[in-house]
Amino acid sequence: MSVNFDAIIDRHHTACLKYDFAAERGYPEDVLPFWVADMDFRAPQPVLDALAARIQHGIFGYTDVKPDYVATLQKWMQAQHGWRPAADSLLVTPGVVLAIALAIRAFTEPGEAVLIQQPVYYPFSLVIKDNGRELVNSPLREENGRYHIDFADIEDKIVRHHVRLFLLCSPHNPVGRVWTRDELTRLADICLRHDVLILADEIHHDFVRPGYTHTVLASLSPEFADRTITCTAPSKTFNLAGLQLSNIFIANATLRRRFRHELNAIGYDQPNAMGLTACQAAYANGGPWLQELRAYLESNYQKTHAFLTRELPRVRLTEPEGTYLLWLDFSAYGLSDEELDKLIVQKARLWLDSGHIFGPAGSQHQRLNIACPWATLEQGLQRLTAALPR
Repeated sequence: MSVNFDAIIDRHHTACLKYDFAAERGYPEDVLPFWVADMDFRAPQPVLDALAARIQHGIFGYTDVKPDYVATLQKWMQAQHGWRPAADSLLVTPGVVLAIALAIRAFTEPGEAVLIQQPVYYPFSLVIKDNGRELVNSPLREENGRYHIDFADIEDKIVRHHVRLFLLCSPHNPVGRVWTRDELTRLADICLRHDVLILADEIHHDFVRPGYTHTVLASLSPEFADRTITCTAPSKTFNLAGLQLSNIFIANATLRRRFRHELNAIGYDQPNAMGLTACQAAYANGGPWLQELRAYLESNYQKTHAFLTRELPRVRLTEPEGTYLLWLDFSAYGLSDEELDKLIVQKARLWLDSGHIFGPAGSQHQRLNIACPWATLEQGLQRLTAALPR
């Protein structure tokens, strides 16, 4: 590899959420963090070069999206995912979670139902509740270590609760499923039949393991695209979360105007200058870096799988199809969620994401971020081994 992903880069004292806020969040100062979904790798060199050139210019006034920015996004989406969104479908926000909140406010009324599939990325439930909407959960079904959509339950919940909006996580965080074309088509058909809008959070779309393919839901048909809000960002792919920029695609002009109205209502207009610069440079020239990164993450996964099999056979690993997040089942230890959290934090001195925050189906699970140098990940696994009963 031309990129040294094994390099240990000290992120302390950079106001880093992952490393610098343990005490503020109630954790011991010496915990080793594998929780929040950012990476311990420098962004691609073309991104750093573009940011350095922008800094040298020295003026950071208001900025906005130009046609070449949109063309760069279109080229990336076409090459990576076989999907070319229309130029006029793009709206820029500071983040996907904000976009979800805006969609909830734009397309539902207080008290109306929004559907999710737990265990799922926990801000989904938080933003639904914080906006005064009814959270309706259609849990994923786990069978032989693989999670599936319960289509009958989804349709039943949509009808019984008069669901107006469905939040889809694709690829799925935390269980790692990469939904097939058939699954997405069946899901979208149900939503279309009952006039339910789909917000597709596809932020992890560039992390799919060998043998799997991510399908952009909006690419399946014009009818589906007309009822879908597609949320993407360079933040996961290129480790740019702190630059606060996401690309939201809404093909339907009426829906786009309603979303734009909510965006205007919160006072957001021009995007962050450095975010735009980094995003365009990443999508234009970051492909080779990403190819090497995917290979490194696959190696981390294979090493982690072998380690758990050898040292911690009672920890059941859900084999991921996408993302760089692992979903670990500790139920064989017979611990409550409180006992498991205490063991991992106080004894193993690790900071993971507790499974129960993803919904009731996440009980006795933990989420582990493997996007870090193997030496760091191995140290964490060794701490876990020392803390768990044999």
